[in-house]
Amino acid sequence: MSHPRRFKSKHSAAVYHCISRTVNGERLFNAPEKEMLSNHLHQVAEFCGVEIITYAIMSNHFHLLVRILPKDDVSDAELVRRYRVLHPKPSKYATAQIEILEAMLKANAPDAQKLRQQLLSRMGDLSSFMKTLKQRFSIWFNRTHERFGTLWAERYTSIIVEGKGHFALKTVAAYIDLNPVRAGIVQDPKDYRWCGYGEAVARGGPVLSGLRHAMEGAECLSDEMLLSVYRVALFGKGAAPKANGGKDAKISLDALAKVEKAGGKLSPWEKLRLRVSWFTRGAVIGGEQFVKEHLSEYQRITRRRKRMRPHSFHQESIAEWSEMFAMRRAK
Repeated sequence: MSHPRRFKSKHSAAVYHCISRTVNGERLFNAPEKEMLSNHLHQVAEFCGVEIITYAIMSNHFHLLVRILPKDDVSDAELVRRYRVLHPKPSKYATAQIEILEAMLKANAPDAQKLRQQLLSRMGDLSSFMKTLKQRFSIWFNRTHERFGTLWAERYTSIIVEGKGHFALKTVAAYIDLNPVRAGIVQDPKDYRWCGYGEAVARGGPVLSGLRHAMEGAECLSDEMLLSVYRVALFGKGAAPKANGGKDAKISLDALAKVEKAGGKLSPWEKLRLRVSWFTRGAVIGGEQFVKEHLSEYQRITRRRKRMRPHSFHQESIAEWSEMFAMRRAK
């Protein structure tokens, strides 16, 4: 059966809402799978030069709202950096490939131009981005679960969304971030680790920049104010009556009233709880010397020689945080 040609925007920078589902709609993704898919998403997006506005990873599908940026000139150094992002923990073979790639580009060898074009063709293109993301995750999933065969149902779907300055962009972003609420998993989207809003609140990062793009007039807002404004918008849309009388879970009017009264702001202790939740399992939190001791033991066991140090957990708004350190970064 042939598939209709996927429609792409003629503009150099375009926003797409993409959806991909598991084969037969099977609920295959638990916490470890969602975590790995999120990691792959960020790695592939950075490699392909794609901006993540927001996302939601559910048990049998995921939503992405992404902006495909123009294919600007990419230096050889940037090509190598992005390739390393795509292979954060390379095998010996992959490490050798990276070194060969770097040497070829540096020496401008005869095959260098062809190699450049091969890599550049994978950047600034929605199809290449989605193909790379889904293939990489499928390989990991099948190997981890000792299975084979297709993981995804047919092709992904994509919808072009009018970009910055139009309410459609903010509406679609809110729709995606409210997925775990509609599914009855959480009552507040900030408590769902695998959605863009939950990530932005807990750790900032690239999704925070993406949400800024979705919010009209957000250029002059601080990060904290941006999240407050978006939170009010999220709860407003989440509490709105369903168009067709749908029975999906939604934000209560009482919760909306509380968020509006607080101006969308979270208390420092709510932020702390969310930030701590972003530390990977087995991480260490405590005083600087305490964390150093555990880091030393971690390096001994794993034989990692890479220089590591405790990461400060300090936030200027809470003085007590200046004494907190962690083994791994929270953002």
